[in-house]
Amino acid sequence: MQWFVVGLGIPLLGLALLSTVDRSDESSVASVPAPGMSAAPGEPFPAEEIAASEFPVSDVPLVLLPEPEYETLTLEIKSGDTLDKLFRSHHLNLGDLSSIARLEEARAQLRRIQPGDIFEITHADGQLISMYSVLDLTSALLVERGDAGYSATIVERPIEKRKRMAYGVIQTSLYESGADAGLSDKLIMNLAGIFAWDVDFVLDIRSGDNYYVQWEEIWQDGEFVTDGEIIAAEFNNNGRTNRAIRFVDETGHSDYFTPDGHSVRKAFLRSPVDFRVSSPFNPNRRHPVLKTVRPHRGVDYAAPHGTPIKAAGDGKVIFRGKKSGYGNVVILQHGGNITTLYAHMSRFASKAGNGARVRQGQTIGYVGATGLVTGAHLHYEYRLNGVHRNPRTVELPQADPIADKYRQEFLAESAPILEELDKFKRTQLASIAVAAP
Repeated sequence: MQWFVVGLGIPLLGLALLSTVDRSDESSVASVPAPGMSAAPGEPFPAEEIAASEFPVSDVPLVLLPEPEYETLTLEIKSGDTLDKLFRSHHLNLGDLSSIARLEEARAQLRRIQPGDIFEITHADGQLISMYSVLDLTSALLVERGDAGYSATIVERPIEKRKRMAYGVIQTSLYESGADAGLSDKLIMNLAGIFAWDVDFVLDIRSGDNYYVQWEEIWQDGEFVTDGEIIAAEFNNNGRTNRAIRFVDETGHSDYFTPDGHSVRKAFLRSPVDFRVSSPFNPNRRHPVLKTVRPHRGVDYAAPHGTPIKAAGDGKVIFRGKKSGYGNVVILQHGGNITTLYAHMSRFASKAGNGARVRQGQTIGYVGATGLVTGAHLHYEYRLNGVHRNPRTVELPQADPIADKYRQEFLAESAPILEELDKFKRTQLASIAVAAP
């Protein structure tokens, strides 16, 4: 048990001793010699000598009191849990929880608890002293008990961002190459996502393709937390070089642009699902069910039943329902007199009803096997002015370039980033040249 000294104990002890002396007998006062002083028997000490006398601290007993003992525990929210339920099960004061729930800073956070949230509790016999819960990477809720009751504040959790760079060469797939280069799954997927409009990472990849990537690592309290955003990247595919630099505008919106300020995105995705092509665009294909030559004016993507289907571009739902051999179908109308069709869905997404506006990448339905099909897959069509075009080869409209008001800022910020990327690239090429036989 820890102890502490009560500083006022010494003078209080002295006063207590003096107050117990019988003041009717003055000689009895003088007969108590102070340390370092002397007097003849029966003679009183002069008042000035008593006032000037010293009482060494080491000669006076210390008054020690025990430090309050608090208990700590960790509450983790699981499916079906509430804080009320957890407080009851751990014999914590429900009145304290009620008081905290009325605090403005705490009320909104406590309403949004979900499985996985953790609350660190300090209490004394069930009476809450403090509560701490991480809200996100950079903030936490702190509740403390004071003389006037409880207070709640949102406290910052400072992070540090460190730049990292990597180089990789593809032999079989981007995933295997990225893993060999030390990239996490998250970084590999983000890298593929940046260049997804220009590179088909299933069919366009060639042995010898290579890439350079610069990204942020997030550190907190001296420990690695997670990979952050990709800052810049270069992907060399079949003799073509694609470069992208991240830019964040004043509203906090981020996107990737080429060094001259064009968006790396296109107005349409090449693929509305993330799985392999099972049947390409083919005007002379033999239908697998009808066994007759019937043009295949779209692309089939093999994918497990229930795989989300994404809108290829921003648009409006102009049809949602059953359509003969297509089964469950969604048709979107886009700008430039372009329509896209998604067939054989198992079910539709709730937020993509007839007349609804959808954004590129928004889920509009799920892969199924409705209509004339032999297995679960998505049939996808792209039409321009009512005429079918091959979704995999048609020239896609560009997304808007960087806004004019940000252009100079983007060019100024991207210049040193590209310089770092080029320097790293030269270093890697020099190392390869030295290692070559």
